[in-house]
Amino acid sequence: MVYAFTQDVPLDEERYRKVIAELGPDPVDGCLLHLCVRREDGGLRYIDVWTSEADCARAFDERIHSAVDTAFGGRRPGQEPTVVPLEILDMSGSFVPAAAPA
Repeated sequence: MVYAFTQDVPLDEERYRKVIAELGPDPVDGCLLHLCVRREDGGLRYIDVWTSEADCARAFDERIHSAVDTAFGGRRPGQEPTVVPLEILDMSGSFVPAAAPA
């Protein structure tokens, strides 16, 4: 089942770019779409679509958290930003996996 969420993060673009650099050039397994947009208050919002919630959790455990830790010099804030799951009513485009909702 496809899993999607938004997450508002207290990062500026420079720190975000450091995280992305730490992730490296290889795609993150299970991530179908990652958008990073600027919020009006200067923070960032992520809009992510994953093949499943389990794949998302695995990617955070295996790659994303360590990239964030490194980008923050090992001093990442202790509390994760709130994840707001999205109810997917329809999904279309060339990235649609076979298990996408109709």
